Amino acid sequence: MSTGTMKKSHSQWSSRMGFMLAAAGSAVGLGNIWKFPYMAGEMGGSAFVLTYLIFMFIIGLPILVLEWLIGRRGQKNPIHTMEDVAVSEGRSRSWRWVGIIGVIGSFLILSFYSVIGGWATDYIVLATQGSFEGANGEATGQLFTHFLGEVNSLLTWHTIFMFATAFIVALGVGAGLERGCKLMMPGLGVLLLVLVGYAAYVSGPSFYDAFKFLFTPNWSAINGTAVLAALGHAFFSLSLGMGIMMAYGSYLGSDVNLLSTARTVVILDVIVAMLSGMAIFPLVFANGLQPGEGPGLIFVTLPIAFGNMAGGTVLGVLFFIFLTFAALTSSISLLEPTVELLEEKTPLGRKSATILSSLVIWALGIACILSFNEWAEVKLFGKNIFDLLDYLTSKIMLPVTGLGTVIFGAWMMNQKRIREELNLSDFWFSVWTVLTRYIVPVAVIIILVYGFL
Repeated sequence: MSTGTMKKSHSQWSSRMGFMLAAAGSAVGLGNIWKFPYMAGEMGGSAFVLTYLIFMFIIGLPILVLEWLIGRRGQKNPIHTMEDVAVSEGRSRSWRWVGIIGVIGSFLILSFYSVIGGWATDYIVLATQGSFEGANGEATGQLFTHFLGEVNSLLTWHTIFMFATAFIVALGVGAGLERGCKLMMPGLGVLLLVLVGYAAYVSGPSFYDAFKFLFTPNWSAINGTAVLAALGHAFFSLSLGMGIMMAYGSYLGSDVNLLSTARTVVILDVIVAMLSGMAIFPLVFANGLQPGEGPGLIFVTLPIAFGNMAGGTVLGVLFFIFLTFAALTSSISLLEPTVELLEEKTPLGRKSATILSSLVIWALGIACILSFNEWAEVKLFGKNIFDLLDYLTSKIMLPVTGLGTVIFGAWMMNQKRIREELNLSDFWFSVWTVLTRYIVPVAVIIILVYGFL
């Protein structure tokens, strides 16, 4: 057993469906709706999409399964799960650093993720007010730039979003995380289908152009940059390396089939990303806009389309509600590892642990907000606070945690027991071994090295 006082672990997921929706909710977030479309636009569409799909299954899925498996073995927060499982396998307690880096990573990510979630929430109001009507690129760009300069407005929406996140997490695993995702995930699905249907209706031939852009193989567009970008996004799209899936795995019972559940989560994640592209790119093409607009695609480019089409106000409101809900299903998962740690390792109860951790994250988020205005000139290693936290987590901490997880799972744990737990035949266990021992670690190392270039 690990050292220190350890309270009993939290309750289990009430059902496989509840766990699957919570895990899918964690994976389905701003990465699918904001980052995936603009990366696909920048990387030539189908070349990036096809490569991304391959990596999701051969890289993302094995790490996802290992994080759940280790979490289920430990039945504790990620740090003490790694420590206890390592000791039970006759390995060093130092493996707990995999959990430590993961928990710190999710903590830091939420501080700026909540800020972006606040942007999405505010844009619901802007769309409702008709702020995009008749707008051109200059107008939407100025709107966003002005918004980033309004400290009080940014702080208000960051606070509202962080409060909603904390409220759900404070309710617990069943009443909070599970019930919240059971309500929000179907709602997300309905909103997304409405958005795709509306895009098909108003964009006409441009809907087919968007389909070809995303799904017609264009092998000439595949290059090293597109492959590396797809590899990195496949890793981050599933909330890997953040301690989240290990924490979620700690609430799992032994009756859940990890492989089939992981396959379902990956498929759901991919479907949302693809449908998001089909909701966004028809509008971009129909309005003569460029798909490779980068991070500004959602907050600068799309509002132009909403402001210059029939029913654009309604569509804009629905889209930013969808974006906010997706951000919220991920933010509650980002808060969970820290809350689980405090609840188990301190005298704090669930609500107190949530309040304490949320307040600290909220305060760090203020520094991220100020990096766009009052502290814009404050640079560390040439980056403002927002960009520095993004770089440290996405380029360093998450790949390191993912690499540590897969090396531990593939080389440090009893492989015979893993085979039995995953119920693999001789052939599929051989495939699993090659993937987890060689292909996946090399891929994660490439992601890590690429982040420094």
